[in-house]
Parts: sequence; C-alpha cells; structure tokens
Amino acid sequence: MRMQLATAASAILAVGCAPAFAGSELVAQERDFLLSTPRASISLRAGVSVPRAEGGGSRPSLWDFAREQLTVETNDLTGAYLLGEIGVRASEHVDFVLAVGYTSSAVRSEYRHWVDTDDLPIEQTTEFTTTPVTVGVRYYPLPRGRQVGSYAWIPNAVGPFVGIAGGGVRYRFEQDGDFVDDETLDIYSDNLRSVEASPTLHLFAGLDASVNTRMLLTTEVRYGFASAPLDDSFKGFADLDLAGLHLSCGLTFRL
Repeated sequence: MRMQLATAASAILAVGCAPAFAGSELVAQERDFLLSTPRASISLRAGVSVPRAEGGGSRPSLWDFAREQLTVETNDLTGAYLLGEIGVRASEHVDFVLAVGYTSSAVRSEYRHWVDTDDLPIEQTTEFTTTPVTVGVRYYPLPRGRQVGSYAWIPNAVGPFVGIAGGGVRYRFEQDGDFVDDETLDIYSDNLRSVEASPTLHLFAGLDASVNTRMLLTTEVRYGFASAPLDDSFKGFADLDLAGLHLSCGLTFRL
C-alpha cells in the first residue's frame, strides 16, 4: 500500500511539474532565438542637436545678426534632440523607415555694443526648434541574423547600418525681449517669431547592438540639410539655414 501511494504521488508531481519545466525551457529558448524573422521595429532615441547656423553669404543672415550683434555663439544653439522611428523590413539588408524628430534650444543674450539709458544690458531670449518628418531607406551591409530550421531565427550581436531619407521640416525661430531700432536707436520690447516649413534631406549611419532577442541598443549620427524663408518679422534676411548634426542613442524593439 505504501509503495502504491508513493508511486501515485510521484506520478502526480511529475504531471504537475512538467508544464512548469516546459515553460521555463521555452523561456530559455526564446532568449536565444525568435520563432520567426522580425517584420518591423520601433525605435525611441534621445540625444543632442548641433545646428550649422551658416551665414547668408552676400545677403545678411539672421544667424550672423545673432552672432555679431548679440552675445549668441553657434555652440549656444546646441540643444535637445528626440527621435521616433518605425521601420518595416523589406529584406535581410533593407528597411523602409518613417522618422519624426524634434530639436529644441534656448539661449539668453544681450547686445554686444549697446546698453540702455541706465547703462544696463539690453537682453532677449532666442528659441529655436525644428520638427523633421522623413521617409527613407536603411541599409545593413551585414546579415542581421540567421535562420535555423523552419522556424528559429537567431539575431546577430551587432548590426551597423547607413541610410538616406527625405521629407519636410518645420521650424520655429523666436526672439523675445528688448531690441534696438537700427534707424532711430530707440529701445523697444517685442516678440519676433518666424514659423515656416521646407523640404529636407537626411544622411545617417549607426549601430544596433542586441540586448536580447526583442530589444536593441541603437546609436546613430544623422545630418540634415534644409533652408527655409523667414516671416515678415525678419524682413531682409536670407533664408534661414536649418542644416545640422544630430546624435542620438536609445532603444529599438523588434516586432
């Protein structure tokens, strides 16, 4: 009787533990491979944006005015950068990518050569933001993983990539504070703003490093080219240079 009870108890324990063992084995396997090749990805990254802020050549540039008349240096315009991407896998080496970015910088400044009647600085704040939306192609020169059997797909540890994208960029340039009238030399307070949009072209390169089968750490360097006209608040200036360097790092999730 005791032997029969022991045998029955062993059978019950074996049946009860089998699913747990199978489940833990499946989890361990999924850490090593996926059951199918990923078809898409979502990426969220953050970093810094460094505007080129090029001058206008033969025409006066708003960037030149900020550097020459105000205490604004090009490095002061470096700001935060955010990027969200959706990638759709076209082949082992190619993704189609929709990207939405956002850059923002703000700098306090004053006139270099003028003070007010109380011998105090004439101050203002300059804010500059851009929102690029692009569609492009991302190319991986190396395979991103390998197929094993009919179902298992094992990702590689790293995957360098390059790409090109085009679309549009919307900018906002705003100066708020006190200014000097060029003709009368009167000091006045104002809020000057220009909001426009323009086509843009982006070149980029980066690296994906697998954290696990679903998640990657992505770093990217991207350069955007664009210029756009200014609103009536800034008459007489050349088109505003919107080109700049964007550095970002964040997480990508395979879907």
